[in-house]
Amino acid sequence: MADALLIFKPDSAYRLAARAGIWGWLVTERDWKVESLEWFQPPASLIESHYDFLQGRPFFPWLVDFMTALPVLVGRVTASAESLMQMRYDLGETQIAKSRPGSLRERYGIFGGLNCLHLSDAAETGASEVKRWSGFVQLDEVKVRLEDSSDKPDHTYHLRSLATQVAGGIHVDLASQVIGELLAEESGVEGGELDALRRITLGALA
Repeated sequence: MADALLIFKPDSAYRLAARAGIWGWLVTERDWKVESLEWFQPPASLIESHYDFLQGRPFFPWLVDFMTALPVLVGRVTASAESLMQMRYDLGETQIAKSRPGSLRERYGIFGGLNCLHLSDAAETGASEVKRWSGFVQLDEVKVRLEDSSDKPDHTYHLRSLATQVAGGIHVDLASQVIGELLAEESGVEGGELDALRRITLGALA
């Protein structure tokens, strides 16, 4: 069995129906086991190191902001190499527009890099990522128990349509306003946390 790093990104950590759907899949633990999970707000230095292969890309500053603006759910999963490949298949391709129909990202992802979940892509990557993150957060205990159902609405497909408009420069102000309203309905946060969630979501569409 090998380690894999798991991160509920802000677009799934705070959208409660999406989070419940993804957690319901994770806790089936068909050929894997969730070994740890807790809330953690990563420092910029950790995210810059984690995504060092993307440095220099135009979206990199947004990515760092996206992953540091709010606490995220970080955990560790153990799985065989074959099981990790199955998990990655269930999760779907990184880019939402290319995600396989029926995959978790096709079901809950909003747009582009708003793709819900990070999961190490191989045993070697997982070992490296778990070692790096273990210097900042404990990865040996499930400290957070999530619900596998939610009474909050799931606006994924409406958000995806609006995100496409904003990214395409169509009805930008109105679509951005409605995105903010839908995120408020989906999430359990308010005030500054909700403002941050709106900002980093819209930042992906710029």
